Amino acid sequence: MEFALTLAAVSLNAGGFLGWIIAGGIAGWITGRLMGGGYGFIGDIILGIVGGIIGGFILGLFVNTSVGFFGTILVAVLGAVILVAILRAFSGGAGRARNI
Repeated sequence: MEFALTLAAVSLNAGGFLGWIIAGGIAGWITGRLMGGGYGFIGDIILGIVGGIIGGFILGLFVNTSVGFFGTILVAVLGAVILVAILRAFSGGAGRARNI
């Protein structure tokens, strides 16, 4: 089984790198809104890219096709939500906004 480092369907080439940044930023921003709290401009991009790698890996286990740009964002959001949930589980929910 061969694994390639891709952000869902956006490959890492000259034009693909910009796609990683754009899709990662959008996915990170959406994830920040869904999971409560923002992570800053750079944090959103990193969260979205790492989420895209996680989501792309999970999607790659089930389908072998390209999902397009909007599908890439959806897959990256799914992966980023999974990542944030795992991080919060291990950190005891640290980083969440709390009402005192």
